[in-house]
Amino acid sequence: MRKILFLQLSLLLFVLSANAQLGKLVSPPTAFSENLAKVAQAFQNNYYQIQAEQLPSQEDMDVYKSAVSLPGSQHCVIYRFHSKTDTAASWQALMYDGESYKEALKAYKNSCKMIDRCRVSISNGNSASFKGKMEEPDPNLRFASSVYKLNTSEAVYEKFYAEVELLNTGIEQWEVHVSLQSKKDDEDEK
Repeated sequence: MRKILFLQLSLLLFVLSANAQLGKLVSPPTAFSENLAKVAQAFQNNYYQIQAEQLPSQEDMDVYKSAVSLPGSQHCVIYRFHSKTDTAASWQALMYDGESYKEALKAYKNSCKMIDRCRVSISNGNSASFKGKMEEPDPNLRFASSVYKLNTSEAVYEKFYAEVELLNTGIEQWEVHVSLQSKKDDEDEK
């Protein structure tokens, strides 16, 4: 009787584990999708509704803690640039900061997969997904970047995109960022 119970329990655990692994392959965790959607929605109002306390400013920008973070991130911030012509802000999550290239690469690829599989509700019950392709990092370069455009016809999101970056910030120091922002046309920059 004990042996049968043990085999049934083992089989149940195997099935649960297999389903959990399959779930990981099919869609990102709900919290990731929900929080990414909150940030995308906040973009419509330049991230003001998710802006928390101010952090030390940098030379050309003010920095604020974000009230919304992505699961697994070390911290999330909103950057407000000192520009008279461009009042747009950007939102950024630090997904990895450390010495291991292997771990940084894992965080980079995982972040790309999560964004690629994510559907976000943006307004009036409409949902959209990010479309793009993960750029495979070249081990001979100090950085890699993958860009995902939000696939929607809503005008406010016309130039909105997510970017995942893998950066070598010093000797054996790596960071992975997820940024949500709007790209200005090169003509607008002049």
